[in-house]
Amino acid sequence: MILRSVMTSALILLAGLSQAGAETLTFAPLPMETPETVVKQVKPMLNHLEKALDIQVKIEFSSDYAEILGKFESGKLDLAYLGPLPYLTLRDRVAAATPLVHFKEASGSATYTCAIVAAADAKTDLAKVKGRKVALTQPLSTCGYLSTDGLLRQAGSSLEDNKYRYLDKHDEVALAVIRGEFDLGGLKTAIGRKYAHMGLVVVAESAPLPGFALVANAKTVSKERMNQLRDALVGMDSESAKSWGDNIRHGAVAAFDGDYDALRRLRRKANIPNNGNF
Repeated sequence: MILRSVMTSALILLAGLSQAGAETLTFAPLPMETPETVVKQVKPMLNHLEKALDIQVKIEFSSDYAEILGKFESGKLDLAYLGPLPYLTLRDRVAAATPLVHFKEASGSATYTCAIVAAADAKTDLAKVKGRKVALTQPLSTCGYLSTDGLLRQAGSSLEDNKYRYLDKHDEVALAVIRGEFDLGGLKTAIGRKYAHMGLVVVAESAPLPGFALVANAKTVSKERMNQLRDALVGMDSESAKSWGDNIRHGAVAAFDGDYDALRRLRRKANIPNNGNF
């Protein structure tokens, strides 16, 4: 009995030492939801990576994209889940920012689109939009000012011809338009279409954009570890990942900086303000 107790204690000690010696990576999720929701969405994926690579992953919450980028730049983050525009902004500041994978949409595509939405009964003609209220997400959100202004300009208008305000979350943009507080909203197309049953319609849609990505900091994560992380996610089938969050459960494909070249060209034409104009 004493020998068994000693052996058990030794095993517990060894397990503790092994866990304590494991590499710890700090991960930043999207700043779009409550911490409780974020944990529910990403923890199963992080558990998979921990088990597959014998590492620990710590979640670091932030209030917005700007805070995430600041932490990444200072070396406090090893991994971040970012949309295209935040990635490009980060890459401008940190050359070591390295996209590992793009997460697929439910459709199986590794791209997504942004949209302008309106109330179905408004019969909106974007070519005639002027002086209207437009709800946007965040300044660094790809589907915020950048895509919304681009779509309006294609129709002969612009955000500067209208009144716009940032509401942060995509769902809040949709609901604000449904409530009649805004005439138009710019958001991710897939989220806008979730509210079709409440009278919301897509009136314009962008070209496909690179999917949301897991981005690593090459200053703090080794090349070998980055390859392992990429392989662990690309090799994960959707059936095994069905307990993961809605945005990451459909599989992933390898990501590269060149995937963002078209968006870079679009961004060069835009001057994105940090605040709304009303």
